[in-house]
Amino acid sequence: MTLRFIGTTSEHGNCPTLYEVVETGDILVQGERETNPEHLAQLRDVKESETFVVIPRELLTRFAPKE
Repeated sequence: MTLRFIGTTSEHGNCPTLYEVVETGDILVQGERETNPEHLAQLRDVKESETFVVIPRELLTRFAPKE
């Protein structure tokens, strides 16, 4: 599948970054992995294949699709 770069608020190639999966319209998020045990303990219905990343609100408000 093809990824289309949407945008980033980071400098010098660091994450976080948003991409669109062109064929499906889904959004792929690149960011720092959440490792805070207190946060992880509060998550619900987590599949073994899932992971969580921290995304600054500014990235979403600036670049997230409005549709």
